[in-house]
Amino acid sequence: MGFFASVDGVISPAAEASVSVLDNGFTFGDAVYETLRTYAGRPFELGRHLRRLRNSAARIGVSIPQDDAELRARLDALLERAANRGESYIRFIVSRGRGDISYHFERVQGPTIVMVVKPYQPLPDAAYTDGVVVSLVGVRRNHPDALDPAIKSCNLLNNVLAMREAQARGAIEALLLNQAGELAEGAGSNVYVVSNGVALTPPLSAGILPGITREVLFEVAQETGVPMREATLRAQDLLDSDEAFITSTLKELAPVRRVDGHAIRSCPGPLTQRLLRAFRAYARR
Repeated sequence: MGFFASVDGVISPAAEASVSVLDNGFTFGDAVYETLRTYAGRPFELGRHLRRLRNSAARIGVSIPQDDAELRARLDALLERAANRGESYIRFIVSRGRGDISYHFERVQGPTIVMVVKPYQPLPDAAYTDGVVVSLVGVRRNHPDALDPAIKSCNLLNNVLAMREAQARGAIEALLLNQAGELAEGAGSNVYVVSNGVALTPPLSAGILPGITREVLFEVAQETGVPMREATLRAQDLLDSDEAFITSTLKELAPVRRVDGHAIRSCPGPLTQRLLRAFRAYARR
């Protein structure tokens, strides 16, 4: 199984791939990214991820000159080179390009387009049968007027600080509140509570990333007949919930067993299990 990278279309083992130390992605965190995985060897919802990648890039003033067909071809070549027997983890990174460590953006040559593929490592089965532990951290989600979380930026210090706090508490995910004290999202996931048979998740206006799995799950829930809607939530709504779960490309739907020292009433709950089965059936289609 292989860990490989494509830098502007040139494939090499990831440990040997290089980007200039003058690249704005390194010197300023001036870059955006997408994380994907494969099912049956094929990238899941690649079109939606490329759409969001372009939207993020446009929000920071970066144009990606290659069309989707070219990006797909580069990824196909990278997956073929990696030749992973199981599923693969995929990351796209688009930086503004190589500059001179200044705010003279007219001097930047780019963009730099990187793709990385490595073997996908799923959560252990116990995460789905017994649930996961999450933590409500003190770090607040970036305010959209400062750095909009809807931009999937490589500048992830907000997430890093939140995850360090969560991991110190023995949790696998950090849940962040926004500046209004509302439940926002996880450092690497969207969050849901189930109350009276309805799945609720914070609205985009709470200052969150529009998750691809979140988007797909709304469609799957409608097809499956599971009531799901957006709602402004507080930490207490999570603690009082009948069920809770988090979603992401890499985690799928992971039921929450405990929030810090507080046990969720039902884990995995029946609605969470129903949605997980339906989502996996959709993904494998």
